[in-house]
Amino acid sequence: MARPAQPSLPVEMAHLEALAEAGLEGVQARVACRVEVDGQALPVHVFTLGNADPRCPAFGVFGGVHGLERIGAEVAIAWLRNLVARLPWDESLQRLLDGTRLLVMPLVNPGGLWRGTRANPAGVDLMRNAPVDCPAGAPPLLGGQRLSAALPWYRGAAGAPMEPEALALCDAVERELLGRPLAIALDCHSGFGVRDRLWFPHAHTPQPIEHLPELERLGTLLDEALPHHPYLFEPQSRQYLAHGDLWDHLYLRAAARADGTLLPLTLEMGSWLWVKKNPRQAFSRHGIFNPLIEHRQQRVLRRHLSLLDFMMRAAFSQRRWALPAAQRDAWRTRALQRWYEGLR
Repeated sequence: MARPAQPSLPVEMAHLEALAEAGLEGVQARVACRVEVDGQALPVHVFTLGNADPRCPAFGVFGGVHGLERIGAEVAIAWLRNLVARLPWDESLQRLLDGTRLLVMPLVNPGGLWRGTRANPAGVDLMRNAPVDCPAGAPPLLGGQRLSAALPWYRGAAGAPMEPEALALCDAVERELLGRPLAIALDCHSGFGVRDRLWFPHAHTPQPIEHLPELERLGTLLDEALPHHPYLFEPQSRQYLAHGDLWDHLYLRAAARADGTLLPLTLEMGSWLWVKKNPRQAFSRHGIFNPLIEHRQQRVLRRHLSLLDFMMRAAFSQRRWALPAAQRDAWRTRALQRWYEGLR
């Protein structure tokens, strides 16, 4: 049975309102900002759990940066609801939270979800909105453009402040993730190819990031812990370059602080596979980016819970897999051979 393309009140918002108003023990909820759209003031919710001590590692989950990609918000909400349901009885989760900070922003762009658009209500693509330019030259339009909000991938006017939703995400990351021994961020998207991918920075340059050894190590742990996982782990620059990437911006800010490590990842769900299984979806703007048949949507939500659980536990256990300084060069060489042929 097909799900409705755009209900008048998106169920994602109802779920978040219920979680925010429940007053659950151990869960802190706040509204980072409100977005005006069609006479509504839609909240951007931020949820935090666990130990706020900055000496503890952290894990952040984000969704709904692009309003049209509803499945990203649904994955983040499903994971948050899973945590909340386990909190009263799961002793292992309670112990994990004693040593970890969790940050969840399930719906960064509620105005885009409300209207069924990739951009926010101002027409700005939030993932092209950061003050980071691509000196190597990003592809036209796709890589971000300043011509018009009527065209896709609009970055916003040159020199203008970042959009409220983008600022809210950056503020939450700086409050909760930066300055910690390790913070892993996972941003849930859809719409690229037939494979699920895990992308990491950079997007604005083909040059590898400083923490390439740690990413190679994390990818190896993922392969060992979930040997049948579906994810292609790679730098985003292998696919295309882009201006204004929020995670490039935040990674550069974290690196400038030099008081912790931020490893930002993007889960890019391969939505073309859903179209391949149900070709009629190709005629729906929502169907290109989301599974429209109920059982497929449920399968997608189940599929990624093990990944989010792995990342949370990897953050918590970071001291057990952290690389000694003497080993970083060897792991960097492995990563360069895997992803950056010709670079040393």
